[in-house]
Amino acid sequence: MGGFLVWYSISKISIDVLVGYFKEAKYSWIVLGLFFGILSHLSRAYRWKFMLEPLGFKPKFTNSVLAVLVGYLVNLALPRAGEISRATVMANYEKIPFEKGFGTIVAERIADLIMMLSIIAITLFVQYDFIYELLTKNFNPVKIGIALAILIVGFFIFSSFVKKAKSGFLLKIKTFITGLIEGVTSIFKMKSKWAFIFHTVFIWLMYVAMFWATIPAIENLNVPFGGVLIGFIAGGFSIAATNGGIGLYPIAVAGALALFNIPTEPATAFGWIMWTAQTAMIIIFGGLAFLLLPILNKNK
Repeated sequence: MGGFLVWYSISKISIDVLVGYFKEAKYSWIVLGLFFGILSHLSRAYRWKFMLEPLGFKPKFTNSVLAVLVGYLVNLALPRAGEISRATVMANYEKIPFEKGFGTIVAERIADLIMMLSIIAITLFVQYDFIYELLTKNFNPVKIGIALAILIVGFFIFSSFVKKAKSGFLLKIKTFITGLIEGVTSIFKMKSKWAFIFHTVFIWLMYVAMFWATIPAIENLNVPFGGVLIGFIAGGFSIAATNGGIGLYPIAVAGALALFNIPTEPATAFGWIMWTAQTAMIIIFGGLAFLLLPILNKNK
């Protein structure tokens, strides 16, 4: 799948042209973007301690950072396996029971999901006229309204069945949703909840800043603020859908920027430069984390 997506993305721009963009890129802006990315990783590792402290664990910050980096690296090979490897690292080197460590990571992901939805909501608010015009231009507004009404009614009917469920598959869904709600509310019950919330917001601001800071790396690539947000969201979904967004990231970003009449070639080149920078950072720092963990924890 990844190979096909790479081929499809490359078909939109010749190899020679793409290489030319890489050669002419202003790498000072790429380095600035990577700096923001590193800050987000450090903040994520530090935020983790606020979840572990109520459980009675105080891991070394160094091990938390290395575990986070290893998790990102593993996710490149197996999507979502990074969370398992991250909890495994802490179980090995900090003696934190796997299930407890993994539970805190799930709670973190819920907080991250809320942040992603918040960014989507902000984008809808900032770009309301643009998105409304785009939808009405390409879709029948009456059909959109009917579809939304059906979804809302269906949601309430389904919710009523789930609430009354006492066995079977619906009970599993009810238990899962209850667990998600408990995970979210537990964030507000923790001792350092405001510090946790601050780092959660900071992490996602750094993600957006990394995307925004890399744009000037390509000369004359002028992307409006709304384009930055929509491009970031499209790239984020592509990373979630594939192994680190391989092949799909440049396609998704170029498609988002095309909505703002940005030519295909520079938009696709930006997507490839952005993805390459992120992936190289994860491979280099994740590889170093694998090497450093046993060295820094010789006694363990």
